[in-house]
Amino acid sequence: MRQHWLSFSLIFIGYSTGVIFNDIIQPLLVREVIDLLSSGGDRAVIYGQVITLAFYMIGIVIIYNIGFRTGDYANAYFQSKVMERLYNFTFSRLLEHSYHFFSNNFSGSIVAKSKRFKKSFETLIDVASFQIWFSLVSLTGVVVVLFLNVPALAWMFLAWASVYLTVTFFFIKRKIFYDSLEAQADSVVTARLSDAILNILNIKIFSADWREISAFKAVTSDEEIKRRKAWYFDNFQNVVKAVMMFILQTAVLFLSLRLWYTGALTLGTFILIQTYMVTIFMILWNLGRSLSKAVKSLTEMQEVVDIFDIVPDILEPEKPEILRIKEGKIVFDKVSFTYKGGISVLDNFNLEIEPGERIGLVGHSGAGKSTITKLLLRFTDTSSGRILIDSQELRNLTQNDLRGVISYVPQESILFHRTIRKNIAYGKFNATDLEIQEVARRAHAHDFITAMPNGYDTIVGERGVKLSGGERQRVAIARAMIKNAPIIILDEATSSLDSVSESYIQAALGELMKGKTTIVVAHRLSTIQKMDRIVVLKRGQIVEMGSHQELIGKKGVYAELWSHQSGGFLSEQGVVF
Repeated sequence: MRQHWLSFSLIFIGYSTGVIFNDIIQPLLVREVIDLLSSGGDRAVIYGQVITLAFYMIGIVIIYNIGFRTGDYANAYFQSKVMERLYNFTFSRLLEHSYHFFSNNFSGSIVAKSKRFKKSFETLIDVASFQIWFSLVSLTGVVVVLFLNVPALAWMFLAWASVYLTVTFFFIKRKIFYDSLEAQADSVVTARLSDAILNILNIKIFSADWREISAFKAVTSDEEIKRRKAWYFDNFQNVVKAVMMFILQTAVLFLSLRLWYTGALTLGTFILIQTYMVTIFMILWNLGRSLSKAVKSLTEMQEVVDIFDIVPDILEPEKPEILRIKEGKIVFDKVSFTYKGGISVLDNFNLEIEPGERIGLVGHSGAGKSTITKLLLRFTDTSSGRILIDSQELRNLTQNDLRGVISYVPQESILFHRTIRKNIAYGKFNATDLEIQEVARRAHAHDFITAMPNGYDTIVGERGVKLSGGERQRVAIARAMIKNAPIIILDEATSSLDSVSESYIQAALGELMKGKTTIVVAHRLSTIQKMDRIVVLKRGQIVEMGSHQELIGKKGVYAELWSHQSGGFLSEQGVVF
């Protein structure tokens, strides 16, 4: 907000001017007109005086309109700018968190909270500028006028307002509890809706429409109950405030009549007081509702602020080293990794990979293959030990620098809901069309891309659903190729391809891996026969290491895996499925 202090100031200056001239000064002129018209004096003289007052009133109308419009334009500029900054700030802070954070939180819930954060700021500023500020300026003006004209009414109003505001703040404090429950329930509903939409294929395959509808009804029912309780609480406080206003209105009316009867009030002042009372009632009624909305907005914003307060589990170094990785020599030095629940995956793991060497990682599920790649990418950190690339320890590099020298193709490649061109170019932000088409050809994706009506400008759909699994994988491989990093990690990168496509891709990957350090996580052992070395893992330990032929000749764990494999899929016990 400090970045836009001028527009922020103009909001309150403009609205203050408008409120003072419209709600305070204009009724005073109306009082003068009424007193003149009811005075019984010379009509010609009175007429001239009223005409003068009429010109004053025209000036007042012009001034308060200028004030309100200045506030409106300043508010529109200020809110729009700050909301943009808030959204950008939220996005950048979310991206500070590791992959682990996002895998443990519903994406739909995060999106809902982020949108509410921005929207809640808009509500908060609207309440602060339109309702709360209007109210404070109007009430101050009314109290000043009452003290100057009818001190007894001013004291009565101050005493009543003190009680009213005390009651209002008591209700607001209690309402925080109900608003918090309602916001949490709304996040659950959004997350459930998002989860179902993202998994629509599973719902259709398993004919689970009725189950999902039933589950969705359960969370919306819970949300409805909590929302209704919050609204009922609102209604209850409105009843209390209405009774208090009725008491004040009745007391002011009879006191005003009594003062008029005794001659202490003129007719114009009597009407002025009633006008002010109507203004006060509307102000205080709206103030109570506005404060409740403001607190609800803060409650909803708190959900995102709580995320901001979470310390990312992967921290950047305070003084990062300048990236010097070029060759790609990788050293795992006494690396151990244990999950927070105490499950050990790697224990004193040691491995050296020479620059340009091609390594295959083999083992049953849970052997530690994926953990090794996650540690290398710093999706998670070692419990002990260190990992070095070209003698630089990973913890001393920024995450972006580290991942900038690694091309990673996961087993399930997820694409952006953008064009094929933009998905491939994501590996190199300044890639030319010629480069994009070249890597697409090498990945054997060019033919199917150009066969589409929009070619490289085809939108692939959310997560790439408009493409087949093999097509998605080839686009992902092209994306990795165009990055041209010295280190390549392939997590069964050809698993989604048919036999013909796989043979093409294997040839393309062979070209891609030349001169680059490569780690291939393999479930289908046929994909790693030509690796320089194959590392066989079991319970986080290296049990065998060598070329395909050497390991087959040893007739050990690798040979047993090879003999039990069918279609590249291994069970935990080596049973063929």
